[in-house]
Amino acid sequence: MPNDRSAPADTSRTPTAPDAVAPAAPADTPRTPTVPDAVAPAAPAVPGAPAPDAVTPAPVHPPGVAAVPEAVAPAVPRGYRAVFAVAEFRAVFAAHLFSLLGVVVSELALTVLVYDLTGSPLLSALTFALGLLPYLIGGTLFAGVADRYPARRVLVVCDLLCAACVAVMLVPATPVAGLLALRCLVAAIAPVFTGTRMAALTDILGEGDLYVLGRSLLRIVSQSAMLIGFGAGGVLLTVLSPRGAITVTAVTFLASAALLRFGTRARPARSGGGGTLLKESLAGARLILGDRRVRALMLLFWVPPMFVVAPEALAAPYADAIGVPSAALGLLLCSMAVGHIGAELFVGSALSPRDRSRIVLPVAAVGLLPLVVYAVRPGLPLAVAALALAGAGAAYVIGLDQWFVDAVPEELRGRAMTLLTAGLMTVQGLGMALAGLAAEFFPVHQVVAGSGILGTVCTLLLVAEVRATAPGRMSDTEGRDRADRHVTSG
Repeated sequence: MPNDRSAPADTSRTPTAPDAVAPAAPADTPRTPTVPDAVAPAAPAVPGAPAPDAVTPAPVHPPGVAAVPEAVAPAVPRGYRAVFAVAEFRAVFAAHLFSLLGVVVSELALTVLVYDLTGSPLLSALTFALGLLPYLIGGTLFAGVADRYPARRVLVVCDLLCAACVAVMLVPATPVAGLLALRCLVAAIAPVFTGTRMAALTDILGEGDLYVLGRSLLRIVSQSAMLIGFGAGGVLLTVLSPRGAITVTAVTFLASAALLRFGTRARPARSGGGGTLLKESLAGARLILGDRRVRALMLLFWVPPMFVVAPEALAAPYADAIGVPSAALGLLLCSMAVGHIGAELFVGSALSPRDRSRIVLPVAAVGLLPLVVYAVRPGLPLAVAALALAGAGAAYVIGLDQWFVDAVPEELRGRAMTLLTAGLMTVQGLGMALAGLAAEFFPVHQVVAGSGILGTVCTLLLVAEVRATAPGRMSDTEGRDRADRHVTSG
């Protein structure tokens, strides 16, 4: 599906499904896989030695008598290697890779196809926009699906529906309006798929550090797919027709469905569903957004990306304004993704869970400041460096993932993840549109710099709200109200 298809732990909500990774420790202790108990030391070969299971002080060996060495505990993989050690995650990761590459290729091929059929730049550009706009509708109206039905079934059905939509696009008789409508339908399914998968990761990896690193890996794949997918799509279009390239997407959706069906375990639904799907989805959205802590965390996911997309949306006019060749446009477009991937890999592998939690608010607060460099209308090297730094600022999300899963009650988790994904894609589309509108009245470099300044101000306000809602800082009344909402949400 399209990307991201993107406080102290509440140990009472830690999943206990078989094959799940060990439950998460509280957030103030490192969340690493539990090391299996060491094999009991061999009994000393001395007559009258106590039984192996007796609890006695370690024997003191006289000089010249060698002590019997204790068995060494087997090495346990840590960091990203520990995530890949979980078989179910490997299936989810491979499915994510297949579907992402397919979607990116299809977006490019469908844009070319619409332009070939109509000759209209507007309709061609609208094909990209329709990949973002339906997210809000699908994520709001259909969010209840993520908790109402078993996760594996939801994921497989979403992939099959998307494959069917793509198959209809391949029919030569399908009109342009039909192609755009099918594009909307695929985009409306995307947040349900992504939200369900995000919630399912807590069952597969637990709620602690493995979940955080698993989400990080999926984000890295999403960023990489944008870099690799468009290149692969361009190559495919040199040897295949647009419809031939779109066929690749149908195959990748089917491959994703097969991996999820046979590579993950069947688990029950999170909630039984007490009403219509629409009513349940809207009620879940009200409960989620009505929780002050969850709302603050969700906005911290949304607001910085809304402003950071400005330089990407305006990359072409800025390249023209500073007089660099068209080949330089690729550098402006990929710099932010490269910075994001590098920072995420470093934070995920080099920092402990406690350190990742500590950097969330400081990094979020300053993450947009590199864009202020655009105020001096920088040349290509300085602009690329500023964009890479702005991309690196997104590394705060790794720690924020843990806070969010700790704050959301399990019975609302699928709906919360779906709403989070839908909102993220929607605000990015809105941010691009607003940046383009502002560039009609102000120079491009001023718009980008203004986005950095305004975004920093808004983020600082959110940082203050997140601090105020941290566990232990809310008033007793707020805490009781929140607990009541969680009890009644089921």
